[in-house]
Amino acid sequence: MQQRHTFDIALKELKLKLLHMGGDIQEALRQSIDTLRHLDAAKARKIVENDRLINRQENEIEDLCIRLIATQQPVATDLRKIVAGMRIAADLERMGDLAVDIAKSAIRLEGQTLVKPLLDIPKMAAIIDQMISDALNAYVENNMDLAQKLAKADDEVDHLYRSIVEQLFTVGAEEPQAAVSQAMTLAFVGRYLERVGDHATNIGEGVIYIISGERSDLN
Repeated sequence: MQQRHTFDIALKELKLKLLHMGGDIQEALRQSIDTLRHLDAAKARKIVENDRLINRQENEIEDLCIRLIATQQPVATDLRKIVAGMRIAADLERMGDLAVDIAKSAIRLEGQTLVKPLLDIPKMAAIIDQMISDALNAYVENNMDLAQKLAKADDEVDHLYRSIVEQLFTVGAEEPQAAVSQAMTLAFVGRYLERVGDHATNIGEGVIYIISGERSDLN
């Protein structure tokens, strides 16, 4: 009984660490979009520098999961929770890398004037922000419905990404070479966000795996 109590406490610690890391990722993504909107290179460089803190969180979560497997020898649902926890941390870390990529795009555009107002990219980012919240809450609450809901949101993100690319390359075709380069950079930002959405659906798939033991494809 005491061993089970200790294990449950450790699982709660794992959930808290993942929620904390997810919150930091969401903030990094929000800040990266803000730096892009205002082309604030100084703020963007801080996001790049802070990425090491996110990497450290992933390492701490991985260490906790390995320690739980080694000392508690979990089976069935408990083991799936731990394995999924490690995978979620890896997906979150990759989201952090993509936030850095967006910040670096803002640095590359420093001193320029945007060829068109940023409308769809922030809209896309807002949907993804909610996807991350839903994915993490699905994990914490063992909520299958919330996990499956991510597939519809991901479709919306993909649709916005295609629209962004079409609009930017229309602008690029009509403007000078400098505008073409900027359109390419912004198209890559859309791609980075689309990939963040994919990682959020990966978390949802992990939740479904925990609950049912079955592997699914929400992307």
